[in-house]
Amino acid sequence: MKQRSIEIMDTTLRDGEQTSGVSFSATEKLTLAQLLLTEVKVDRIEIASARVSEGEFQAVKRITDWARENGHLHKIEVLTFVDGDTSINWVEKAGAKVMNILTKGSLNHLTHQLKKTPEEHFRDIAAVIKKAQKKGIDCNVYLEDWSNGMRNSKEYVFQYLDFIAKQPIKRVLLPDTLGILIPSETHGYIAAITGRYPQLHFDFHGHNDYDLGVANALEAVKAGAHGLHLTINGMGERAGNTPLASIVAVLNDFQKDVKTNVNEKALYKISKLVEAFSGFRVSPNKPVIGENVFTQTAGIHADGDKKKNLYYNDLMPERFGRKRKYALGKTSGKANIENNLQQLGIQLSDEDLKKVTQRIIELGDKKETVTQDDLPFIISDVLDSNTTAEKVHVEDYVLTHSKNMRPSTTVRIRFEDGVVEENAQGDGQYDAFMNALRKIYTQKKLPLAKLTDYIVRIPPGGKSDALCETIITWNHNGREFTTTGLDSDQTVAAIKATQKMLNLV
Repeated sequence: MKQRSIEIMDTTLRDGEQTSGVSFSATEKLTLAQLLLTEVKVDRIEIASARVSEGEFQAVKRITDWARENGHLHKIEVLTFVDGDTSINWVEKAGAKVMNILTKGSLNHLTHQLKKTPEEHFRDIAAVIKKAQKKGIDCNVYLEDWSNGMRNSKEYVFQYLDFIAKQPIKRVLLPDTLGILIPSETHGYIAAITGRYPQLHFDFHGHNDYDLGVANALEAVKAGAHGLHLTINGMGERAGNTPLASIVAVLNDFQKDVKTNVNEKALYKISKLVEAFSGFRVSPNKPVIGENVFTQTAGIHADGDKKKNLYYNDLMPERFGRKRKYALGKTSGKANIENNLQQLGIQLSDEDLKKVTQRIIELGDKKETVTQDDLPFIISDVLDSNTTAEKVHVEDYVLTHSKNMRPSTTVRIRFEDGVVEENAQGDGQYDAFMNALRKIYTQKKLPLAKLTDYIVRIPPGGKSDALCETIITWNHNGREFTTTGLDSDQTVAAIKATQKMLNLV
Protein backbone atom coordinates (compact mmCIF):
# COMPACT_ATOMS: atom_id res chain seq x y z
CA MET A 1 0.00 0.00 0.00
CA LYS A 2 1.38 3.40 -0.96
CA GLN A 3 1.29 5.74 2.01
CA ARG A 4 1.01 9.50 1.98
CA SER A 5 2.97 11.53 4.52
CA ILE A 6 1.22 13.70 7.11
CA GLU A 7 3.23 16.65 8.37
CA ILE A 8 3.21 17.06 12.14
CA MET A 9 3.62 20.58 13.47
CA ASP A 10 4.05 20.79 17.25
CA THR A 11 2.82 24.03 18.79
CA THR A 12 3.50 23.30 22.48
CA LEU A 13 5.89 26.24 22.73
CA ARG A 14 3.34 28.70 21.29
CA ASP A 15 -0.27 27.57 21.58
CA GLY A 16 0.49 25.09 24.36
CA GLU A 17 2.06 27.87 26.42
CA GLN A 18 -1.38 29.48 26.52
CA THR A 19 -2.29 26.88 29.16
CA SER A 20 -3.36 28.88 32.20
CA GLY A 21 -0.39 29.55 34.49
CA VAL A 22 2.26 28.11 32.16
CA SER A 23 5.31 30.02 30.92
CA PHE A 24 8.48 28.36 29.67
CA SER A 25 11.88 29.97 30.19
CA ALA A 26 14.19 30.58 27.21
CA THR A 27 16.37 27.63 28.23
CA GLU A 28 13.34 25.35 28.59
CA LYS A 29 12.05 26.41 25.16
CA LEU A 30 15.42 25.69 23.56
CA THR A 31 15.64 22.26 25.22
CA LEU A 32 12.14 21.29 24.12
CA ALA A 33 12.70 22.60 20.59
CA GLN A 34 15.85 20.52 20.25
CA LEU A 35 14.16 17.35 21.51
CA LEU A 36 11.05 17.83 19.38
CA LEU A 37 13.08 18.08 16.19
CA THR A 38 15.91 15.63 16.88
CA GLU A 39 14.31 12.89 19.01
CA VAL A 40 10.54 13.11 18.61
CA LYS A 41 11.16 14.06 14.97
CA VAL A 42 8.14 16.26 14.34
CA ASP A 43 8.34 18.04 10.97
CA ARG A 44 7.92 21.62 12.23
CA ILE A 45 7.52 23.51 15.49
CA GLU A 46 5.70 26.76 16.21
CA ILE A 47 7.68 28.38 19.00
CA ALA A 48 6.24 31.83 19.79
CA SER A 49 4.07 34.80 18.90
CA ALA A 50 5.81 37.89 17.53
CA ARG A 51 5.89 41.10 19.56
CA VAL A 52 5.01 39.45 22.89
CA SER A 53 8.01 40.44 25.02
CA GLU A 54 11.78 40.88 25.08
CA GLY A 55 12.08 37.52 26.83
CA GLU A 56 10.12 35.83 24.06
CA PHE A 57 12.36 37.50 21.48
CA GLN A 58 15.50 36.17 23.20
CA ALA A 59 14.00 32.66 23.37
CA VAL A 60 13.25 32.70 19.64
CA LYS A 61 16.74 34.01 18.89
CA ARG A 62 18.38 31.18 20.83
CA ILE A 63 16.28 28.57 19.01
CA THR A 64 16.90 30.03 15.54
CA ASP A 65 20.66 30.28 16.22
CA TRP A 66 20.73 26.58 17.12
CA ALA A 67 18.42 25.63 14.22
CA ARG A 68 20.57 27.52 11.71
CA GLU A 69 23.70 25.65 12.83
CA ASN A 70 21.95 22.29 12.64
CA GLY A 71 19.98 22.61 9.41
CA HIS A 72 16.52 23.03 11.00
CA LEU A 73 15.84 26.72 10.40
CA HIS A 74 12.91 26.24 8.00
CA LYS A 75 11.24 23.97 10.56
CA ILE A 76 10.93 26.89 13.00
CA GLU A 77 7.70 28.92 12.77
CA VAL A 78 6.44 32.08 14.51
CA LEU A 79 2.86 33.35 14.77
CA THR A 80 2.60 36.84 13.26
CA PHE A 81 -0.06 39.41 12.45
CA VAL A 82 -1.38 41.53 9.60
CA ASP A 83 0.43 44.64 10.86
CA GLY A 84 2.47 46.00 7.99
CA ASP A 85 6.22 45.77 8.69
CA THR A 86 6.01 45.26 12.46
CA SER A 87 5.82 41.44 12.70
CA ILE A 88 8.12 41.00 9.71
CA ASN A 89 10.85 43.13 11.31
CA TRP A 90 10.46 41.24 14.61
CA VAL A 91 10.79 37.86 12.87
CA GLU A 92 13.76 39.03 10.80
CA LYS A 93 15.65 40.29 13.86
CA ALA A 94 14.88 37.05 15.71
CA GLY A 95 16.44 35.06 12.86
CA ALA A 96 13.34 33.10 11.85
CA LYS A 97 12.44 32.24 8.27
CA VAL A 98 8.77 31.15 8.50
CA MET A 99 5.77 33.30 9.49
CA ASN A 100 2.33 31.91 10.33
CA ILE A 101 0.14 34.97 9.66
CA LEU A 102 -3.05 35.20 11.74
CA THR A 103 -5.93 36.24 9.46
CA LYS A 104 -9.70 36.10 9.75
CA GLY A 105 -11.38 32.83 8.73
CA SER A 106 -14.95 33.87 9.50
CA LEU A 107 -17.01 36.82 8.32
CA ASN A 108 -18.16 37.33 11.91
CA HIS A 109 -14.62 37.96 13.16
CA LEU A 110 -13.78 40.13 10.17
CA THR A 111 -16.86 42.31 10.51
CA HIS A 112 -16.97 42.77 14.28
CA GLN A 113 -13.29 42.62 15.25
CA LEU A 114 -11.49 44.22 12.32
CA LYS A 115 -14.51 46.14 11.01
CA LYS A 116 -13.24 45.68 7.45
CA THR A 117 -14.58 44.31 4.18
CA PRO A 118 -13.14 41.08 2.75
CA GLU A 119 -11.45 43.07 -0.02
CA GLU A 120 -9.73 45.39 2.49
CA HIS A 121 -8.52 42.43 4.57
CA PHE A 122 -7.22 40.56 1.51
CA ARG A 123 -5.35 43.66 0.37
CA ASP A 124 -3.64 43.98 3.77
CA ILE A 125 -2.70 40.27 3.79
CA ALA A 126 -1.24 40.44 0.28
CA ALA A 127 0.88 43.44 1.27
CA VAL A 128 2.35 41.58 4.28
CA ILE A 129 3.10 38.47 2.20
CA LYS A 130 4.84 40.59 -0.45
CA LYS A 131 7.02 42.36 2.13
CA ALA A 132 7.93 39.08 3.84
CA GLN A 133 8.84 37.49 0.50
CA LYS A 134 11.22 40.35 -0.27
CA LYS A 135 13.06 39.60 2.98
CA GLY A 136 13.30 35.86 2.24
CA ILE A 137 10.65 34.86 4.80
CA ASP A 138 8.18 32.09 3.91
CA CYS A 139 4.51 32.58 4.80
CA ASN A 140 1.72 30.29 5.99
CA VAL A 141 -1.72 31.71 6.81
CA TYR A 142 -4.02 30.89 9.73
CA LEU A 143 -7.77 31.31 9.09
CA GLU A 144 -8.78 32.20 12.64
CA ASP A 145 -12.27 30.94 13.58
CA TRP A 146 -12.35 28.93 10.34
CA SER A 147 -14.71 26.32 11.83
CA ASN A 148 -17.36 28.93 12.59
CA GLY A 149 -16.63 30.42 9.18
CA MET A 150 -17.55 27.15 7.50
CA ARG A 151 -20.72 26.85 9.59
CA ASN A 152 -21.99 30.38 9.18
CA SER A 153 -20.20 32.10 6.27
CA LYS A 154 -18.95 29.42 3.89
CA GLU A 155 -19.11 31.81 0.94
CA TYR A 156 -16.61 34.09 2.67
CA VAL A 157 -14.23 31.18 3.38
CA PHE A 158 -14.22 30.17 -0.27
CA GLN A 159 -13.80 33.81 -1.31
CA TYR A 160 -10.77 33.97 0.99
CA LEU A 161 -9.32 30.70 -0.36
CA ASP A 162 -9.84 31.87 -3.96
CA PHE A 163 -7.75 34.90 -3.03
CA ILE A 164 -5.03 33.07 -1.06
CA ALA A 165 -4.62 30.40 -3.77
CA LYS A 166 -3.08 33.12 -5.94
CA GLN A 167 -0.59 34.22 -3.26
CA PRO A 168 2.95 32.83 -2.78
CA ILE A 169 2.21 30.99 0.45
CA LYS A 170 3.36 27.55 1.63
CA ARG A 171 0.44 26.30 3.72
CA VAL A 172 -3.12 27.16 4.74
CA LEU A 173 -3.74 26.49 8.44
CA LEU A 174 -7.33 25.68 9.42
CA PRO A 175 -7.97 26.09 13.18
CA ASP A 176 -11.04 24.98 15.05
CA THR A 177 -10.32 28.00 17.24
CA LEU A 178 -13.12 27.47 19.76
CA GLY A 179 -13.17 23.67 19.63
CA ILE A 180 -16.73 23.51 18.32
CA LEU A 181 -16.51 20.88 15.58
CA ILE A 182 -17.80 17.32 15.70
CA PRO A 183 -16.05 14.66 13.57
CA SER A 184 -18.64 14.54 10.77
CA GLU A 185 -18.39 18.33 10.30
CA THR A 186 -14.60 18.20 10.29
CA HIS A 187 -14.59 15.54 7.59
CA GLY A 188 -17.17 17.36 5.48
CA TYR A 189 -15.50 20.76 5.67
CA ILE A 190 -11.96 19.46 5.01
CA ALA A 191 -13.12 17.23 2.14
CA ALA A 192 -14.93 20.16 0.49
CA ILE A 193 -11.84 22.36 0.74
CA THR A 194 -9.20 19.83 -0.33
CA GLY A 195 -11.40 18.78 -3.25
CA ARG A 196 -11.84 22.35 -4.42
CA TYR A 197 -8.19 23.42 -3.95
CA PRO A 198 -6.02 20.35 -4.72
CA GLN A 199 -2.96 22.52 -5.29
CA LEU A 200 -2.93 23.91 -1.73
CA HIS A 201 -1.43 22.35 1.42
CA PHE A 202 -3.92 22.34 4.33
CA ASP A 203 -3.13 21.79 8.04
CA PHE A 204 -5.82 21.10 10.63
CA HIS A 205 -5.43 22.73 14.06
CA GLY A 206 -7.81 21.22 16.61
CA HIS A 207 -8.89 22.14 20.13
CA ASN A 208 -10.33 19.76 22.69
CA ASP A 209 -13.27 21.61 24.27
CA TYR A 210 -15.68 18.68 23.72
CA ASP A 211 -12.95 16.02 24.09
CA LEU A 212 -13.14 15.45 20.33
CA GLY A 213 -9.66 16.69 19.40
CA VAL A 214 -8.27 13.27 18.43
CA ALA A 215 -11.45 12.21 16.60
CA ASN A 216 -11.52 15.48 14.64
CA ALA A 217 -7.84 15.18 13.70
CA LEU A 218 -8.41 11.63 12.47
CA GLU A 219 -11.34 12.75 10.32
CA ALA A 220 -9.30 15.67 8.97
CA VAL A 221 -6.63 13.22 7.79
CA LYS A 222 -9.25 10.92 6.27
CA ALA A 223 -10.70 13.90 4.40
CA GLY A 224 -7.36 14.81 2.84
CA ALA A 225 -5.62 17.20 5.27
CA HIS A 226 -1.88 17.33 4.67
CA GLY A 227 -0.78 18.23 8.20
CA LEU A 228 -1.86 18.39 11.84
CA HIS A 229 -1.07 20.86 14.64
CA LEU A 230 -0.60 19.12 18.00
CA THR A 231 0.81 19.71 21.49
CA ILE A 232 2.63 17.62 24.09
CA ASN A 233 0.21 16.41 26.80
CA GLY A 234 -2.63 18.21 24.97
CA MET A 235 -1.56 21.53 26.47
CA GLY A 236 -3.33 24.68 25.33
CA GLU A 237 -5.96 27.24 26.18
CA ARG A 238 -9.19 26.13 27.90
CA ALA A 239 -9.45 22.33 27.47
CA GLY A 240 -6.22 22.26 25.46
CA ASN A 241 -5.19 21.21 21.96
CA THR A 242 -5.14 17.82 20.24
CA PRO A 243 -2.50 15.70 22.06
CA LEU A 244 0.46 14.56 19.97
CA ALA A 245 0.90 11.11 21.54
CA SER A 246 -2.73 10.06 21.12
CA ILE A 247 -3.18 11.02 17.47
CA VAL A 248 0.18 9.52 16.44
CA ALA A 249 -0.83 6.19 18.01
CA VAL A 250 -4.27 6.35 16.35
CA LEU A 251 -2.82 7.09 12.90
CA ASN A 252 -0.21 4.34 13.20
CA ASP A 253 -2.79 1.75 14.22
CA PHE A 254 -5.94 2.71 12.32
CA GLN A 255 -4.94 4.80 9.30
CA LYS A 256 -2.52 2.57 7.44
CA ASP A 257 -2.62 4.66 4.27
CA VAL A 258 -0.75 7.51 5.98
CA LYS A 259 2.54 7.82 7.84
CA THR A 260 4.27 10.36 10.06
CA ASN A 261 7.93 10.83 10.95
CA VAL A 262 7.23 10.88 14.70
CA ASN A 263 9.31 8.53 16.87
CA GLU A 264 6.85 6.85 19.25
CA LYS A 265 9.56 5.81 21.72
CA ALA A 266 10.37 9.47 22.47
CA LEU A 267 6.79 10.50 23.31
CA TYR A 268 6.81 9.51 27.00
CA LYS A 269 10.18 11.15 27.63
CA ILE A 270 9.12 14.49 26.11
CA SER A 271 5.81 14.27 27.98
CA LYS A 272 7.56 13.98 31.34
CA LEU A 273 9.90 16.85 30.48
CA VAL A 274 7.02 19.15 29.52
CA GLU A 275 5.23 18.12 32.71
CA ALA A 276 8.31 19.06 34.76
CA PHE A 277 8.94 22.38 32.97
CA SER A 278 5.30 23.49 32.99
CA GLY A 279 4.24 22.20 36.41
CA PHE A 280 1.11 21.02 34.58
CA ARG A 281 0.42 17.50 35.87
CA VAL A 282 -0.68 14.83 33.41
CA SER A 283 -3.74 12.85 34.48
CA PRO A 284 -2.71 9.26 35.40
CA ASN A 285 -5.31 7.90 32.96
CA LYS A 286 -4.21 10.09 30.03
CA PRO A 287 -3.93 7.75 27.00
CA VAL A 288 -0.42 6.65 25.96
CA ILE A 289 1.51 8.90 28.38
CA GLY A 290 -0.47 8.64 31.66
CA GLU A 291 1.12 6.71 34.54
CA ASN A 292 -1.75 4.22 34.79
CA VAL A 293 -2.49 3.43 31.15
CA PHE A 294 -0.24 0.37 30.99
CA THR A 295 -1.13 -0.85 34.47
CA GLN A 296 -3.40 -3.89 34.86
CA THR A 297 -5.48 -3.73 38.04
CA ALA A 298 -7.99 -6.54 37.72
CA GLY A 299 -6.61 -9.96 38.59
CA ILE A 300 -8.52 -11.61 35.73
CA HIS A 301 -6.65 -9.38 33.26
CA ALA A 302 -3.27 -10.29 34.74
CA ASP A 303 -4.25 -13.97 34.51
CA GLY A 304 -5.25 -13.47 30.87
CA ASP A 305 -1.90 -11.87 30.10
CA LYS A 306 -0.21 -15.08 31.20
CA LYS A 307 -2.51 -17.16 29.00
CA LYS A 308 -1.96 -16.27 25.34
CA ASN A 309 -1.94 -12.48 26.08
CA LEU A 310 -5.74 -12.47 26.15
CA TYR A 311 -5.98 -8.85 27.33
CA TYR A 312 -3.26 -7.34 25.12
CA ASN A 313 -3.98 -4.99 22.22
CA ASP A 314 -1.79 -3.22 19.70
CA LEU A 315 -1.19 -0.35 22.12
CA MET A 316 1.85 -2.01 23.68
CA PRO A 317 3.89 -0.03 26.25
CA GLU A 318 7.19 -1.00 24.63
CA ARG A 319 6.25 1.10 21.60
CA PHE A 320 6.52 4.18 23.79
CA GLY A 321 9.59 3.16 25.78
CA ARG A 322 7.46 1.95 28.69
CA LYS A 323 6.67 -1.29 30.55
CA ARG A 324 3.46 -2.97 31.64
CA LYS A 325 2.76 -2.86 35.38
CA TYR A 326 0.40 -4.84 37.58
CA ALA A 327 -1.35 -2.81 40.27
CA LEU A 328 -1.79 -4.17 43.77
CA GLY A 329 -5.09 -3.65 45.55
CA LYS A 330 -8.39 -5.25 46.47
CA THR A 331 -9.12 -6.31 42.86
CA SER A 332 -5.61 -7.62 42.16
CA GLY A 333 -6.10 -11.34 42.51
CA LYS A 334 -3.38 -13.97 42.69
CA ALA A 335 -2.16 -13.50 39.10
CA ASN A 336 -1.46 -9.77 39.56
CA ILE A 337 0.55 -10.44 42.71
CA GLU A 338 2.43 -13.33 41.08
CA ASN A 339 3.50 -11.02 38.24
CA ASN A 340 4.88 -8.47 40.71
CA LEU A 341 6.67 -11.13 42.74
CA GLN A 342 8.18 -12.53 39.55
CA GLN A 343 9.59 -9.08 38.69
CA LEU A 344 11.18 -8.98 42.17
CA GLY A 345 12.57 -12.49 41.80
CA ILE A 346 10.46 -13.83 44.71
CA GLN A 347 8.72 -17.21 44.67
CA LEU A 348 6.05 -18.26 47.19
CA SER A 349 4.14 -21.45 47.76
CA ASP A 350 0.44 -21.45 46.88
CA GLU A 351 -0.49 -21.33 50.58
CA ASP A 352 1.79 -18.36 51.29
CA LEU A 353 0.61 -16.60 48.14
CA LYS A 354 -3.00 -16.85 49.35
CA LYS A 355 -2.04 -15.23 52.67
CA VAL A 356 -0.22 -12.35 50.96
CA THR A 357 -3.12 -11.88 48.53
CA GLN A 358 -5.61 -11.67 51.39
CA ARG A 359 -3.48 -9.05 53.18
CA ILE A 360 -3.25 -6.88 50.05
CA ILE A 361 -7.02 -7.08 49.62
CA GLU A 362 -7.44 -5.92 53.24
CA LEU A 363 -5.14 -2.96 52.63
CA GLY A 364 -7.05 -2.14 49.44
CA ASP A 365 -10.31 -2.08 51.38
CA LYS A 366 -8.75 0.58 53.63
CA LYS A 367 -7.85 2.54 50.44
CA GLU A 368 -4.11 2.16 51.12
CA THR A 369 -1.85 2.19 48.06
CA VAL A 370 0.26 -0.94 47.76
CA THR A 371 3.31 -0.82 45.48
CA GLN A 372 5.70 -3.46 44.29
CA ASP A 373 8.31 -2.12 46.72
CA ASP A 374 5.88 -2.74 49.60
CA LEU A 375 5.67 -6.46 48.82
CA PRO A 376 8.77 -7.57 50.79
CA PHE A 377 7.38 -5.84 53.90
CA ILE A 378 3.96 -7.40 53.43
CA ILE A 379 5.54 -10.82 52.96
CA SER A 380 7.66 -10.33 56.08
CA ASP A 381 4.64 -9.24 58.10
CA VAL A 382 2.28 -11.92 56.86
CA LEU A 383 4.64 -14.88 56.84
CA ASP A 384 6.80 -13.83 59.80
CA SER A 385 9.85 -14.44 57.64
CA ASN A 386 13.33 -13.27 58.60
CA THR A 387 14.34 -13.05 54.96
CA THR A 388 13.00 -9.54 54.54
CA ALA A 389 12.98 -8.56 58.22
CA GLU A 390 13.16 -4.89 59.13
CA LYS A 391 16.86 -4.21 59.77
CA VAL A 392 16.53 -0.44 60.22
CA HIS A 393 13.86 1.06 62.46
CA VAL A 394 13.00 4.68 63.24
CA GLU A 395 12.62 4.09 66.94
CA ASP A 396 11.78 7.59 68.18
CA TYR A 397 11.75 11.18 67.01
CA VAL A 398 10.85 14.63 68.29
CA LEU A 399 9.59 17.23 65.78
CA THR A 400 9.57 20.90 66.79
CA HIS A 401 8.20 23.93 64.96
CA SER A 402 8.25 27.42 66.48
CA LYS A 403 7.57 30.94 65.25
CA ASN A 404 10.74 32.78 64.13
CA MET A 405 12.87 29.67 64.75
CA ARG A 406 13.98 26.96 62.30
CA PRO A 407 12.24 23.59 62.72
CA SER A 408 14.41 20.93 64.36
CA THR A 409 14.24 17.16 64.78
CA THR A 410 15.87 14.68 67.11
CA VAL A 411 15.91 11.16 65.65
CA ARG A 412 16.81 7.80 67.14
CA ILE A 413 17.48 5.01 64.63
CA ARG A 414 17.87 1.37 65.67
CA PHE A 415 20.25 -0.75 63.57
CA GLU A 416 21.09 -4.41 64.08
CA ASP A 417 24.23 -3.38 65.98
CA GLY A 418 22.74 -0.67 68.17
CA VAL A 419 20.98 2.70 68.37
CA VAL A 420 22.19 6.06 67.04
CA GLU A 421 20.64 9.44 67.90
CA GLU A 422 21.17 12.79 66.16
CA ASN A 423 19.62 16.26 66.01
CA ALA A 424 19.39 18.66 63.06
CA GLN A 425 17.55 21.74 61.81
CA GLY A 426 15.93 22.26 58.41
CA ASP A 427 13.59 24.37 56.30
CA GLY A 428 10.67 22.25 57.49
CA GLN A 429 10.09 19.39 59.89
CA TYR A 430 10.69 16.69 57.29
CA ASP A 431 13.78 18.48 55.96
CA ALA A 432 15.12 18.60 59.54
CA PHE A 433 14.35 14.86 59.90
CA MET A 434 16.26 14.07 56.69
CA ASN A 435 19.23 16.24 57.79
CA ALA A 436 19.41 14.32 61.10
CA LEU A 437 19.13 11.04 59.19
CA ARG A 438 22.02 12.05 56.90
CA LYS A 439 24.18 12.72 59.97
CA ILE A 440 23.45 9.23 61.27
CA TYR A 441 24.13 7.53 57.93
CA THR A 442 27.35 9.52 57.44
CA GLN A 443 28.47 8.45 60.91
CA LYS A 444 27.63 4.81 60.10
CA LYS A 445 29.20 5.11 56.61
CA LEU A 446 26.00 3.74 55.06
CA PRO A 447 24.46 4.68 51.68
CA LEU A 448 21.29 6.78 51.59
CA ALA A 449 18.95 7.07 48.59
CA LYS A 450 18.35 10.48 47.02
CA LEU A 451 14.81 11.91 47.14
CA THR A 452 13.68 12.81 43.59
CA ASP A 453 9.92 13.40 43.96
CA TYR A 454 7.49 14.00 46.84
CA ILE A 455 3.71 13.87 46.45
CA VAL A 456 1.03 14.23 49.11
CA ARG A 457 -2.54 13.07 48.48
CA ILE A 458 -5.51 13.85 50.69
CA PRO A 459 -9.01 12.51 49.98
CA PRO A 460 -11.28 15.20 48.43
CA GLY A 461 -13.36 16.85 51.12
CA GLY A 462 -11.18 15.35 53.87
CA LYS A 463 -11.24 16.97 57.31
CA SER A 464 -8.20 18.16 59.26
CA ASP A 465 -7.77 14.69 60.79
CA ALA A 466 -8.12 12.86 57.45
CA LEU A 467 -5.51 10.32 56.44
CA CYS A 468 -2.92 11.68 54.07
CA GLU A 469 -0.77 9.57 51.80
CA THR A 470 2.83 10.57 51.14
CA ILE A 471 4.42 9.07 48.03
CA ILE A 472 8.18 9.53 47.75
CA THR A 473 10.32 8.59 44.75
CA TRP A 474 13.95 7.73 45.45
CA ASN A 475 17.05 7.06 43.35
CA HIS A 476 19.79 4.74 44.56
CA ASN A 477 22.70 3.72 42.33
CA GLY A 478 20.65 4.51 39.22
CA ARG A 479 17.60 2.47 40.37
CA GLU A 480 14.40 4.44 40.89
CA PHE A 481 11.74 3.20 43.31
CA THR A 482 8.76 4.55 45.23
CA THR A 483 7.70 4.18 48.86
CA THR A 484 4.50 5.32 50.54
CA GLY A 485 3.43 6.28 54.04
CA LEU A 486 -0.06 6.73 55.44
CA ASP A 487 -0.95 8.80 58.50
CA SER A 488 -3.14 11.72 59.57
CA ASP A 489 0.07 13.77 59.99
CA GLN A 490 1.84 14.55 56.72
CA THR A 491 5.34 14.53 58.24
CA VAL A 492 4.73 11.24 60.05
CA ALA A 493 3.47 9.73 56.76
CA ALA A 494 6.68 10.91 55.08
CA ILE A 495 8.78 9.36 57.86
CA LYS A 496 6.95 6.05 57.42
CA ALA A 497 7.70 6.15 53.69
CA THR A 498 11.35 6.98 54.46
CA GLN A 499 11.70 4.02 56.83
CA LYS A 500 10.62 1.74 53.99
CA MET A 501 13.35 3.27 51.84
CA LEU A 502 15.99 2.62 54.55
CA ASN A 503 15.24 -1.10 54.41
CA LEU A 504 15.41 -1.24 50.61
CA VAL A 505 18.85 0.35 50.05
